[in-house]
Amino acid sequence: MRFVNSTSRASGMMPRPATPDLFRSMKLITIATSAVLLGSAFGAEAPSRNDLTVVLDESGIRNLGIDVAPAEESSFETTVFALGEIDHTCESHSVLSSRIAGRVIEVGIHEGEFASKGEVLARVESRQVGDPPPVIELKSPGDGLVTRSDVHLGAPVEPGKDLLEILDLSTVWAVARVPQDQANILSDELVAKIRVPALGDGVREAKFLRMGVKADAAAGTLEAIFELPNPGNRLRPGMRTELSLVASRRDGVLSVPREALQGGGSDRFVFIKDYEVENAFVKTPVVTGATSNDRVEIISGLFPGDEVVTRGAYALAFAGKGNASLKEALDAAHGHPHNEDGSEMTADQIEAEGTEQTGHSHDHHGLSPLTLFLAITCVVLILLLIASPFVFRARAKA
Repeated sequence: MRFVNSTSRASGMMPRPATPDLFRSMKLITIATSAVLLGSAFGAEAPSRNDLTVVLDESGIRNLGIDVAPAEESSFETTVFALGEIDHTCESHSVLSSRIAGRVIEVGIHEGEFASKGEVLARVESRQVGDPPPVIELKSPGDGLVTRSDVHLGAPVEPGKDLLEILDLSTVWAVARVPQDQANILSDELVAKIRVPALGDGVREAKFLRMGVKADAAAGTLEAIFELPNPGNRLRPGMRTELSLVASRRDGVLSVPREALQGGGSDRFVFIKDYEVENAFVKTPVVTGATSNDRVEIISGLFPGDEVVTRGAYALAFAGKGNASLKEALDAAHGHPHNEDGSEMTADQIEAEGTEQTGHSHDHHGLSPLTLFLAITCVVLILLLIASPFVFRARAKA
């Protein structure tokens, strides 16, 4: 109780009860405590194994095309992605021409074929008088692919006119369009991993040669040139390329293939193969780090050797609990009964299940002791909140 000052007491005034401040404070504290306890009561239990596990039968595995790969500790490369195309080098270009005027009387090569240095590519009959007129041979100035030809049987030939263009494609350039805000990674040590979709034959590596002469202000990119060996001359000018520029490299980093990662924002997860139940996959939250061209760093949530689902991971996220029973799979794997949530049945539950099968039913899946205690505590606090106004009024009358 809080009383007025001594002057009031001396004048014979009755003591005034406490202001509502204390009551309001107790009310707020009770409400807040109840909310916390209720949240704890119904959120204390983690999701059951059944809620996180997708169990499939053999047909489900085939239909979803499930494939797995291990989480590995290895060298991890942070990369910058860029698009580009194949181009010929400056030194690769050569042309064939004639020193005399005349006409073509023999053609030895055509556009799209490869020439060898010194090979006779055409014969030209001179316009000089003679019987027969003089004939000269036009030989290839170098090795390479004939990319343009104006050599046709009977066609006139003039001195200084380019008759053939030849490109040496043993070495080519991959010209990448690099985002200008990433240009700081361009250095002599920079390596690019290059994929050519048209060939589909894996990844090639190339070293940075130099920056190009063009910058695209609208697209915000600049040219970077990488020198690329071309055994077999399969790379041709104009082919589209996809480049991963290796900005940094770290060893001993745990990572998984990018296609294994599901979810978005703060809700990132993967599916890992259950270590004891066949064809079962467990949804596992993870914390991610840096991303490379084909892998993503895992900071927490996995251990090396965990087998994560790669192909079919997206479909698993929408497969619910699958098309098979976790309980049946665990019963078969362990040889004793389990609950529907994946937990092992106690002796009482096994006995109750037997009783239920004979026509009697008992519920052994109620609230846990912790949840029940917290719920009772909330009820007591709420009753105290309801009763508190009556207590204050009684004390005020006294």
